[in-house]
Amino acid sequence: MNAARHLRSILATAAAAAALAGCATGPTANPKDPLEPFNREVSKINEDFDKGILRPVAQVYADYMPTPVQRAVENFFSNVSDVYSAVNNLLQGKPTRAAEDTMRVAMNTVLGIGGLIDIATPAGLPKYKEDFGQTLGVWGVPAGPYLVLPLFGPSTFRDTAGMLVDRQADPSAYFYPVSLRNSLVGVRIVAGRAQLLGASNLLEQAALDKYSFLRDSYLQRRQYLIYDGNPPGAEDEDETEASAPAATDASAAPAPATAPAPAADGASAPAAEPPKPGAAGETQPEGQSMPMPPVLPGGLPGVRFR
Repeated sequence: MNAARHLRSILATAAAAAALAGCATGPTANPKDPLEPFNREVSKINEDFDKGILRPVAQVYADYMPTPVQRAVENFFSNVSDVYSAVNNLLQGKPTRAAEDTMRVAMNTVLGIGGLIDIATPAGLPKYKEDFGQTLGVWGVPAGPYLVLPLFGPSTFRDTAGMLVDRQADPSAYFYPVSLRNSLVGVRIVAGRAQLLGASNLLEQAALDKYSFLRDSYLQRRQYLIYDGNPPGAEDEDETEASAPAATDASAAPAPATAPAPAADGASAPAAEPPKPGAAGETQPEGQSMPMPPVLPGGLPGVRFR
């Protein structure tokens, strides 16, 4: 309940900041990020906290914690996440996936010593990562403005509401005594951050606007997850890309100056051969899109519970 009140206050603060500061404007403004000035400030606070506290602790954890122990911790929390992944798959109308998630939990809990060992994946059961924010998206709830949460990192209004529900559905939220539950939360945060050390180091070395890159990556990834890799309009784009090269080749072929003279036997002369790939003057088809940039985990540099 305290977490719910805390996140509600964050949303209220964001709305107040938008009313006072106004929406971000300018030629580079992103319509999905009307709270950009507020979000950039929170993102900077998250980054300072990450550099000063969270990343050094995660680095020590990665350097000195034995690899088998790290793997056991990852497997334990992965098994916990399968519980509400099963519920969300069911709510999204995917009973087969919900059954597979349930089988994963049963197999890893019983045979995997409480989830410390992942037995289900080698047995052929796929792992899904469904949350209530994705469920709301499947139900047609719009994402709303992009929002950077303190500590939690990139989100949207819809995903923030979904995170509140996920937290209530997380079995680890009901572990007792409270000291055990809080310790598990701390271990979960540090272990999750340790898994992102390589990605964050790569991002630090890149000469780009980290805020914009993380925002766009997060929004693209969420869209990808909600539609299971097939967002609306993807098929139309594929058809356009497939037809564009043919149309370009046809338009690129030079028209003959005069009609070809008929052959002696009355057959027409062979048509002009189209230019080969790589010929001078050949350009990339306009309908062909560039490949999507790699998508980083949504919780960087903040912390996600999943």
